[in-house]
Amino acid sequence: MSDAVNLEGKGGSLIQGDAPDFLAPPRVTVLGVGNVLLTDEGFGVRVAEALDAAYDFPDDVQVLDGGVLGMELLRFVTDTEKLLILDALKEGGAGGKCRRLTGDEVKAHFREKLSAHEIGVQDVLTFLEVTGKPIGEIVVIGAEPKSLEAGLSLSTEMEPRVAEAAAMAAEELTRWGVELKRKDEMK
Repeated sequence: MSDAVNLEGKGGSLIQGDAPDFLAPPRVTVLGVGNVLLTDEGFGVRVAEALDAAYDFPDDVQVLDGGVLGMELLRFVTDTEKLLILDALKEGGAGGKCRRLTGDEVKAHFREKLSAHEIGVQDVLTFLEVTGKPIGEIVVIGAEPKSLEAGLSLSTEMEPRVAEAAAMAAEELTRWGVELKRKDEMK
């Protein structure tokens, strides 16, 4: 008898090659990125926090505060099928309106760097492509920041955009087949 851990009833054995359910990569990752020490630069993280506060997510969805982690994000997004990135957008819409970026717009967003964390996200996405593990679908939702000064709170112009971006993110997740349950309706 080997010293293998018996995971019967918990998704299988680690030794036999199939990862048990609790180690399976998430199907969908929601990743809020940005520096929360620079007012509106932390917009993506604030939107992720709002989503996490509002919804209970299924087990195959993870919501992460990616902050300014860079390449460390690789371990969290490898093998995810769909990635929703929440971020401050340099090329935001008129009047600071929220925007949804897909396809080549995503690549262009991370080429036109607003902040150092975008270098890390671009490196992660490039690494996954080069190693043959690209993410199937990537969407970025965000708005153009009004202030990048030192401070822990969003500017008064950006604060209302959090709810707008969170609603857009919820729509995207629903489009991807994620069943969202509002926490305030579960009581």
